Amino acid sequence: MPKPPRTRAAALTATALLLSALLAGCGDDGSGDEDLTAQELSWKDCPAPSQAQGGGGSPSPLPDDGTWQCATMKAPRDWDDPKGDTIGIELIRVKSSGDESRRIGSLIFNFGGPGGSGVTTLPAFGDGYEKLRTRYDLVSFDPRGVGRSEPVLCANDQRLDAYFQQDSTPDDGAERTELVDSTKEFNAACEKNSEEMLPHVSTTDAARDMDLMRQVLGDDKLHYFGISYGTELGGVYAHLFPGNVGRAVFDAVVDPTQNAEQGALGQARGFQRALDNFAADCTSKVEDCPIGDTAQDVKDRIAKLLKDLDSKPIEGIFPRQLTQSAATNGIAQALYSKEFWPYLTQGLEEAYDGTGRTLMLLSDSMNGRSENGEYSNIAAANISINCADDKPRYTPEYVERKLPEFRSASNVFGDFLAWSMLSCTDWAVAGAADHPDVGAAGSAPILVVGNTGDPATPYEGARRMVQALGKGVGVELTYRGQGHGAYDSKNKCVQDAVNGYLLDGKVPTAGTVCS
Repeated sequence: MPKPPRTRAAALTATALLLSALLAGCGDDGSGDEDLTAQELSWKDCPAPSQAQGGGGSPSPLPDDGTWQCATMKAPRDWDDPKGDTIGIELIRVKSSGDESRRIGSLIFNFGGPGGSGVTTLPAFGDGYEKLRTRYDLVSFDPRGVGRSEPVLCANDQRLDAYFQQDSTPDDGAERTELVDSTKEFNAACEKNSEEMLPHVSTTDAARDMDLMRQVLGDDKLHYFGISYGTELGGVYAHLFPGNVGRAVFDAVVDPTQNAEQGALGQARGFQRALDNFAADCTSKVEDCPIGDTAQDVKDRIAKLLKDLDSKPIEGIFPRQLTQSAATNGIAQALYSKEFWPYLTQGLEEAYDGTGRTLMLLSDSMNGRSENGEYSNIAAANISINCADDKPRYTPEYVERKLPEFRSASNVFGDFLAWSMLSCTDWAVAGAADHPDVGAAGSAPILVVGNTGDPATPYEGARRMVQALGKGVGVELTYRGQGHGAYDSKNKCVQDAVNGYLLDGKVPTAGTVCS
């Protein structure tokens, strides 16, 4: 099982669409000696999202004639052979709403994952960036391997249903063998269906695409807003092109010093911390908490539910049942935002009464499954990019030795995230490094925003990112809040600091705390 994607906006967009139920590739295999930096983009009205992007309708306009436009940028398939075959990188933009004389340039967003489609996510959250649009064209993209940018494809929808229903926390040898075999089968399907792209979807490749994007968009500097995994991508870009960094913000920060195991263990602690906060919040309200009498009682009942589901799944969304894996995934998804804590309460109430519909909807949104049973390619892209980046390859025996440490971090998420370390076992492409290099001496200041209650990218990663970027580059800002990310929480202190830097170049005082 892949670990939860390090993404906020894309995950929450899918969640919102799915919870309302309660209430094609564009590659260009060209080659030759053309100067890709001189290419002119052909901007047109955006089509409805493809299945790989998550489906749905065409993006709705923003105020002030904010029409969304899409274009395809040519990039080398293999950056080590820049004159070879090209691929298409799908872009989306909305032009600045302000006076042209005050326009700074393009502000490029990456919302995380890895594997999230920026082409579908930016319009979904575009109205939250209206102030930034007064001086920037807002731009995002599907990174290579994602959405409409030569999407990596693995299993079909039916196989994915089975894959996400499987027991991802084996209790005996037979269950372990089944999990290992299923992982090998999934990874083999990725190789069979996407063999040409798998060696070329690393974060370094995507960072080089962004520098080409900067030039094609006509910007001297890259102005950037990276969220979640987007902070890792931004850090790698700053390392490769420190002199090209303009005004940049990293929000919900991935710890660049950790390997895959340390990252999974950090997520176990982070999601447990968020679950603790959820339980305390529910039981602290004036009215009775419907899922427990005390915070500990809430957590104990959740642990018992998951244990019971391991042997006896309950009704989910016909014909699927809510399994232990799906329930754990659904609980994790709801912890990405405090806005969805009421849905978690509702889902747990239902599950205790024998119905798993809400938790399954939450799980589906994490996995990129729409109501009609079609999957985006976020799971395939997430695994492919992580495995291209991460050098370690873990064995079942190694995971079993590490289980006590993971269980100590979280009795709810520990096993789930420990076994997720098998995702890259027998992967067709070797991983690049133990962890990314983000040292960026000579870069302009980068505002690094950490959220103390963040489950997916724990708060400690923000300070380590600041240290890794190097002296005089990273500027730390702390948000004492809940959920994944800070700016989209609409906290005024955070938004004023971020807007002040991106719009006016005013760097906040290092160590600023918002609550």
